[in-house]
Amino acid sequence: MSHHNRKRDFMNYWRLLGYARPYKWRLAIGILAGFIASSSLLGGLLMIPYLMKGVDPDKPENFEAVEKTAAEIVRVMERETDPAERIRHVGNILALPEKQLAERIVRNSEGRNLTEAEKIREVSAILLAPDKRGELEKKLVKADEELNRVVPPSWKMRLAYQEGNIVFSVGGAVLLNLPAETPTGSMTWQFFSIFVVGFILLWAIRNLFIFINNYYTKWVGAKVSTDMRDEAFRKMMNQSLRFYGQLDVGQLISRTTNDTSALESAITNSIADATRCPLEILACAAAILIASMKYNNWLLAVILFIGLPLCVLPIMIIARKIRKIYKRSFAQIAAVVTRMHEALSGIVVVKAYHAEQREVERFEHTNAGYFKSINRALKMQLFMAPLMETVAVGSTLVFFVFSYSQGVTLTELAQLLAPCFMAYAPIKELAKISSLLQRSMAAADRYFQLIDIDTSLHEKENPVTIREFRKEIRFTDVVFAYDRKKILDGISFVIPKGHLVAVVGETGSGKTTIANLIARFYDVNGGQVTIDGIDLRDIRTDSLRDLIGIVSQDAVLFNDTIANNIAYGVPDAPREAIIQAAKQANADRFITDGRHKAGYDTVVGEKGFLLSGGEKQRVSIARAILKNPPILILDEATSALDTVTEKLVQDALNKVMENRTVFAIAHRLSTIKNANTIIVLERGHIVESGTHEELLRLGGRYKKLHDTQFGRVAEL
Repeated sequence: MSHHNRKRDFMNYWRLLGYARPYKWRLAIGILAGFIASSSLLGGLLMIPYLMKGVDPDKPENFEAVEKTAAEIVRVMERETDPAERIRHVGNILALPEKQLAERIVRNSEGRNLTEAEKIREVSAILLAPDKRGELEKKLVKADEELNRVVPPSWKMRLAYQEGNIVFSVGGAVLLNLPAETPTGSMTWQFFSIFVVGFILLWAIRNLFIFINNYYTKWVGAKVSTDMRDEAFRKMMNQSLRFYGQLDVGQLISRTTNDTSALESAITNSIADATRCPLEILACAAAILIASMKYNNWLLAVILFIGLPLCVLPIMIIARKIRKIYKRSFAQIAAVVTRMHEALSGIVVVKAYHAEQREVERFEHTNAGYFKSINRALKMQLFMAPLMETVAVGSTLVFFVFSYSQGVTLTELAQLLAPCFMAYAPIKELAKISSLLQRSMAAADRYFQLIDIDTSLHEKENPVTIREFRKEIRFTDVVFAYDRKKILDGISFVIPKGHLVAVVGETGSGKTTIANLIARFYDVNGGQVTIDGIDLRDIRTDSLRDLIGIVSQDAVLFNDTIANNIAYGVPDAPREAIIQAAKQANADRFITDGRHKAGYDTVVGEKGFLLSGGEKQRVSIARAILKNPPILILDEATSALDTVTEKLVQDALNKVMENRTVFAIAHRLSTIKNANTIIVLERGHIVESGTHEELLRLGGRYKKLHDTQFGRVAEL
């Protein structure tokens, strides 16, 4: 991986971590719970040998370690010739403060010509002699010493071993007398039950804290992905219209939904395991090291620390490939969403041209490409688990063979292997986390590409807030280009307050661009647009748009009620005001005459599908009337309507234009005869300007448009 890619990955990891910072305390609780769960796992693993000894009644408690201890003592005595040194070393092996037992072992071996095996049996017999204190007795003596260091002597608190019983007394009164060992040295069922109950409690604590770990970390993961979706949508809402000309809507939907869903899945499923599994592995490793030290058997530790890198290395290699494949698959699913969005949005055209089968085939082809890419990633992801299992099983069997050859006892084997088996599950989970993490980083790459695009129209520091429109809107030598293609070139004109200024021209001449510049959907590349002498770039955008209402040729309605669509610009408007606006827009009759049973509460469907074209236009006009802006932008709203509906809509437009400053994009010249000024655009230049009569007398471009349009009407 290149240095640039590593740096980008680090930055993306850091940015993702930043989304979790507001919830650091919940995350800390989850991580702490994972630590406690791992600690209880270590406690449970350390109790396993006691549980194993409890179900092995034919052997004394310390029998399994006696033979090895005896062999170690024999080796020391053969190495040391000085009796005093022998006694000191044997005492150290036995970890006894007194020397009597060590002296007895050394004296017993002096002057006797025995083989090594016979010496080991002799030492073992001494260690197992009835008068020798057992492992439990030694531990109780130490516990009693520690207890008396802490507790005041006046309490007379004692913990003692008496004929196989554990006796606890305070002030001479016996509070506990628990049978612990049988005469042969094995555990009593009462003492064994303590370990069983303790093990159950530890496991219950572990599972409780695993729940807390999962809940809090997954809550953080889900909240982070929710915040990321919010940020992506907020970012898109603040982009300029240039942005939407560069990216397909299907791509945007996919990045906001599919990519963040992949991140959510990875985050919610990974944080809990990523914070707990390493601690569990460390707990298991600690248990293995403790057991290896106790039994002087280091092979399993060696196998573990060799086998683990063997497991991790292929995971790292495969994970890199998984990331690349998932990145391609996210692009493919975006193409699937795009294909579906286009087909469903244009369903009328699809059916009109009987192209259903063709669209199905195109969708199936795109969807098959996504399946192929996701299938490749799936195969590699699923390959990790069997690869790890093969390494783990192989390592375990090697250890079994060695243990069998060395005559390792069942208790020793259990204490060494149980942590290994317990470590396998978290190691396997970490393998899944690795693949999920690479999938999430592939999604993160695409997500941050979207977030890092900034085409928003930035406001200056301390922008001007305008409360009303007083004088004029002025264009001065305005130049505007879109993707290096010049749309407007040196445009200058004035829209005085209270005037109707209309613009006409062929498609692509720049009419809609002028309207977009007035509303500051774009910023000019040259010149300036001012309102009451203030450059639009110096004005607070929200205060500017509060003064502007727009009625477009293609009325945009949301999948909501008629009332809510009318009140979109004034969401807290009372129902009475909504109805009044609908009446002024000639919309109240069709809303309440029974055609729509729920009246104003009728849900209009996707893009107003349940309403006719004229009904949608009148709802859109009612929306502008309710907002009551001083400046109105009209994109000819009657060009695609029948004669009767056009009359209703035009009457509504006339009402909404009263006492307002209007900029109208005209398609039908009959609707702008009374305009104060008509501007004729051609290829981004103003070629003519004046009133209807002035332009007709001029006999130029406007007259040709007029004669062409009205001549066509006369022929009909």
